[in-house]
Amino acid sequence: MDVLKRQTTLLLRLFLLFLLLTSVSVKAERLLDLVDVQGVRNNPLIGYGLVVGLSGTGDKSSEFTDQSLKNLLRKFGIAQSGADFKSKNIAAVSVHATLTPFVRPGQHIDISVSSIGDSKSLNGGTLLMTRLKGIDGEVYAIAQGDLVLDGASASIGGTSVKINTLTVARIPSGAIVERGVPSSFTTNREIVLNLREPGFSTARQIVQAVNHKFGPDVAMARDGTSIVVAAPLNSSKRVTFMSVLENLNINAAAPPARVIFNSRTGTVVIGQHVTVRPAAVSHGSLIVTITEGAEVSQPNEDSYGETITIPKNEVTIEREGALFKMPESTSLQDIISAINSVGASPADLMSILQALKQAGALKAEFIVI
Repeated sequence: MDVLKRQTTLLLRLFLLFLLLTSVSVKAERLLDLVDVQGVRNNPLIGYGLVVGLSGTGDKSSEFTDQSLKNLLRKFGIAQSGADFKSKNIAAVSVHATLTPFVRPGQHIDISVSSIGDSKSLNGGTLLMTRLKGIDGEVYAIAQGDLVLDGASASIGGTSVKINTLTVARIPSGAIVERGVPSSFTTNREIVLNLREPGFSTARQIVQAVNHKFGPDVAMARDGTSIVVAAPLNSSKRVTFMSVLENLNINAAAPPARVIFNSRTGTVVIGQHVTVRPAAVSHGSLIVTITEGAEVSQPNEDSYGETITIPKNEVTIEREGALFKMPESTSLQDIISAINSVGASPADLMSILQALKQAGALKAEFIVI
């Protein structure tokens, strides 16, 4: 119980710190942090390749690795016999990268390499030339280079130590871009801004700020997500226009009231605008204690009995409970103080909040991740 109380006290302090940070006046945010520009996006690339030069840590029983190696050697005019051969110095990998907006042919991008066979480590390997394709099947970049790992391993006498993952590596600037992705940003007369967190209030604030800066009717909201902005057609003027636009200060609307619970870690986050109605909450728990032991039964000296062992098991169940009143309040601190007064653990806190939500006393969106 002492451990649960310490955990609850720590949780209360974190919530109070969150309250202090969020109770201050709302500061203006940059438009750049609130929206995405339509037509300006990243594009994922993927490819399949081979890593060579491994020190016996490559694939051992992957048929596709053997077939890929044969196909590679065949391209160089090296014919292989019908017998299969296994090389522990080679591994089949998937290669993936992100094609950033406005990237041009000849530029370099970073790539990630992940083993898809039974390789133990990619340390010391070199990625052979690999084509990186987009969702349309076209080749957008060519990858090749020496792998860089963030992990390490060591073993001796059957004991091994491993730090981080050894089957995932990176190659900084490991791919050369062969073609760019056309963007509607440079061709459309209008620029469309899409809110990352849709909301009518925030959309209205952005329209007012843009029109105040550049003149009336420059910006118009389509809905709570999209805002259309008239921009210069000249590419140089458009870049200057965007540099000013993305740094406008916007008083974004407050986020909706939410309670988020992470079922894997037990983390509970309560938003600032969460409110409750009066409610009575009963918090109780069962404590089950099971002890297992044994007693020795020793016969008297004059008897002909045998010494035996008798099991002695005990099971006790205790129930602790409390009933407290949840006051009506708009203060996050009052909500946490009321729940913490009964010594609730993070899991109990989630159960209490969920019950309040089902009873209609908690005015917030309940999200479990």
